[in-house]
Amino acid sequence: MKIAVAQIACSPGDLSANLRTIREFAERAKTAGAELVVFPEMADTGYVMNVIRKQATPWTEGAVPELQEIARTLSMAIVCGVSEREGARIYNSQVVIDSSGTIVAKYRKTHLFAPIGEDKCCAPGHDLVSVAFGPFQLGLTICYDLRFPELYRALVVDHGTNVLIISSAWPFPRNEHLRLLALARAIENQSYVILANRVGRDDGAPFCGTSAVIDPAGIVVAAASPDRAELIVADLTQDVLETVRERMPVLTHRRSDLYEKTSGRSPA
Repeated sequence: MKIAVAQIACSPGDLSANLRTIREFAERAKTAGAELVVFPEMADTGYVMNVIRKQATPWTEGAVPELQEIARTLSMAIVCGVSEREGARIYNSQVVIDSSGTIVAKYRKTHLFAPIGEDKCCAPGHDLVSVAFGPFQLGLTICYDLRFPELYRALVVDHGTNVLIISSAWPFPRNEHLRLLALARAIENQSYVILANRVGRDDGAPFCGTSAVIDPAGIVVAAASPDRAELIVADLTQDVLETVRERMPVLTHRRSDLYEKTSGRSPA
């Protein structure tokens, strides 16, 4: 299965410009033969809290209906980070749209990045989300989630995930953290990692790109630059996934009896 990752810059607050960019990269992904294209975090509004507060909408309006139309027109699935308003609450979300333009899954970011006040702008999600896509099972995550390995292990062990999707707006100077954490999540879970990160600047913050597709053995099969918009494309195969897991069955060797206890040891 061929998938594409769109490493893009956004214009904070300019929905029309951002949708033009999304459409352009989706068309390029279709031309490259991709069945799915993955976009970064908050690709509709940009990652600026005061802009998100003003522009987040219910998914019956705003970016999502436009994304559905793009998916339907191109007959291609889309995963995209977008804002979401539900009543008085705002969520940092991912939408999964299939090739008919139907919303088939939604994930709300569970770990909010408090150092820049995301927890004051957005409400956290409370559910893990995994969705079937052809022969694969996609697990949805967003940016700061990457620092919480428990989330990824739960997606793989409890939800059968074998392709971990990360929509991100990850900044310099922590680009090495992004690279190492993404590699670790692939290796320890013997799963593909699909990382779509931003480039450009939002409110002065520079994003570090470095989007990638990493296979279940930790091999980077496609990679983007740290500083320019570009599309990367890669093939995912069941053979690679099965071979890695059969040769070293880490997931079946887990000692959950030791490290998933709910109570600690009594003092000596």
